[in-house]
Amino acid sequence: MTAEALWCTAPGMVELRAGAVGDGVLVKTLFSGISRGTERLVIEGRVPVSEYDRMRGPCQEGAFPFPVKYGYCAVGQIAEGEHAGQAVFALHPHQTQFRLEAANLTPLPPALPPERAVLSANMETALNVLWDSGAGAGDEIVIVGAGVVGALTGYLAAKLPGTEVTLVDINPDRAPLADALGCAFAVPDTCPRDADVVVHVSASASGLATAIEAAGDEATVVEASWYGETPTPAPLGGAFHSRRLKLVSSQVGNLPAAQRPRWSYARRMGKALDLLCDPALDALISGETAFADLASHYATILNDPSTLCHRVRYH
Repeated sequence: MTAEALWCTAPGMVELRAGAVGDGVLVKTLFSGISRGTERLVIEGRVPVSEYDRMRGPCQEGAFPFPVKYGYCAVGQIAEGEHAGQAVFALHPHQTQFRLEAANLTPLPPALPPERAVLSANMETALNVLWDSGAGAGDEIVIVGAGVVGALTGYLAAKLPGTEVTLVDINPDRAPLADALGCAFAVPDTCPRDADVVVHVSASASGLATAIEAAGDEATVVEASWYGETPTPAPLGGAFHSRRLKLVSSQVGNLPAAQRPRWSYARRMGKALDLLCDPALDALISGETAFADLASHYATILNDPSTLCHRVRYH
């Protein structure tokens, strides 16, 4: 059995090549999602050598920096056996078909269309970020960076009773997106101050500075960006210490300590899928490309600052 997959072959270069199918249940891919932030670091060869092992995707082929088959947002349909026809989500690169053990396939809830399920890995990350933030009812919450993970974190935070959530972004065109997700919107110059909880997801030094300025006394600032090899200055002078701010890392590869005794990765992924059943989240799909055309458009998609979640269609 053969499959075609997207491979990053050199900085800024991709091509369609054969991909290993693997073992287990056969899945025919319907859609995959491009995770712009991480996949851009991969195609640019900016994964630090120290992170080569930790950054390996569950079904990655090749090795960093190149050539490498990378990605983790696949939605497909089981093609054989008693569950044939079942739509599932899997952490798998962009590839036409693959086999995985049943334990690594998460069935979609009946109310979740496969087209929207490409957001599953991002929703899982956003849920982890919200847990790490410690946000609670009534909090004023600021999210700096209105990309997919930032927007989903804001969406979840706005569901907490009595919260006031503001999405902050340098692009004023993200204001309608914030409104659709139940959040207020601000550009950095008008960002609220004295927030109870701040989340930074812009992957920029200026965004981190905005996040620290937005935090109130003894508040938590969650750093959810990943910068790859890029050095990132942090403004820890000024009032950072006198205000006793807490700067906390969030990374989806580990469950937060408070959840670890009761939650598994499978339970977290199942909950992420349930949380995607709201049609309002279709606003996060910013475009779609046929898999056959992906190699020609991939770099452009990643370099376009207007890209949120770009969907790849296989059939």
